[in-house]
Amino acid sequence: MSTHPLTSPLLSGHRRALAKAITLTESTRPEHEESAQALLAEVLPHAGRAIRLGLTGVPGVGKSTFIEALGLRLADAGHRVAVLAVDPSSARTGGSIMGDKTRMPRLTVHPQAFIRPSPSGGTLGGVARRTREAITLCEAAGYDVVLVETVGVGQSETQVAAMTDLFLLLTLPNAGDELQGIKRGIMELADLCVVNKADTNPQAAVRAQTELRAALTLLTPHDAPWRPLALRASALSGEGLDEVWAAVERYREAVDLPAKRRAQTAVWFDELLREAAWRAFQAGVDPEQLRQLRAEVEAGRLTAVQGVAALLGPSAS
Repeated sequence: MSTHPLTSPLLSGHRRALAKAITLTESTRPEHEESAQALLAEVLPHAGRAIRLGLTGVPGVGKSTFIEALGLRLADAGHRVAVLAVDPSSARTGGSIMGDKTRMPRLTVHPQAFIRPSPSGGTLGGVARRTREAITLCEAAGYDVVLVETVGVGQSETQVAAMTDLFLLLTLPNAGDELQGIKRGIMELADLCVVNKADTNPQAAVRAQTELRAALTLLTPHDAPWRPLALRASALSGEGLDEVWAAVERYREAVDLPAKRRAQTAVWFDELLREAAWRAFQAGVDPEQLRQLRAEVEAGRLTAVQGVAALLGPSAS
């Protein structure tokens, strides 16, 4: 028997209940965090059945347009599509624009779709924790495709790749120059690369696809269960979108997703444990002693290792 008031409507697929549940998980109030964890515990057995896609790309590559075009295609075909878009929070004001729904107007009103923009909150760990929980809630609500849009090429991509099944990198037709600006680590994360806006410059798109294929070949181990692909598509014309989804389905068959998710969950547990241990340490340490030792290290009178050892004992260093 469910005890949380949001459990039943959420499992029935009510979008309003899903929105309320995600808002609950994003709250930092202790009573809300406790309520959110109780809800998640009740719906967890009903999650895990969706395909989770992470999408990234440089600003201007057309992430939102691509997601809307692909999402509409899937929703019209009978899938239930959830889009979780992470907006960067301002370091100065703490606010976010949260404009993803305005960039996906048709998908926003589709009865088979749910779009949720969320603020990054300024910390990658916080984004990862809330987004993972939002994925669980979306799956429990019956969405079988969950798309996680990142803020752009940067450090947060490693966090999103660690919580999704397939990581898709969008590039532009002039990828010859663009590849110079994409970190090697991002390329290594990609399970699928798509040259978007291929209709604007077909010849350049073909060249970009060839270069991406060569790069992916060099970065992929020969014994990998999946060889990342480079495809071409156009979100505006719909060209290549069917091929992209066909590649996603082939990936789903080729990779042991349950094993991958178990490994991801173990990493998530370790991350949360480190965060909790740090908060517990901060609550128990003498703040004046910590301030003095930090000042000694900053002044060069102690090494960082000596400072830590003075605080926690020699075994800590």
